[in-house]
Amino acid sequence: MRTRIMIALAGVGLSALMLTSGCGYREDICNDGEYPAIAVGGQGGSACFPDGQEPTAPYVRYPEGKVPQHVDDEWDVYWRDHGIDANGVIIDG
Repeated sequence: MRTRIMIALAGVGLSALMLTSGCGYREDICNDGEYPAIAVGGQGGSACFPDGQEPTAPYVRYPEGKVPQHVDDEWDVYWRDHGIDANGVIIDG
């Protein structure tokens, strides 16, 4: 009985520590060795391609400095309402 209480208290303490320390899990957009690309025209979202391989149509690379890295990061959220045309011009969704 005493062991169960100690385990429960340890779990509560660990949970509180994680909440106050800002520790959290951030899901990557792509796996290691891959990079994200966006579909031209915003139809089809995005896809991941192996590093060193150019994206295949209808996908193009994101503009430099505007590449999402993690789910719900600044650029992941931004590209939900924006697209890119065939000339690389950003368009509002």
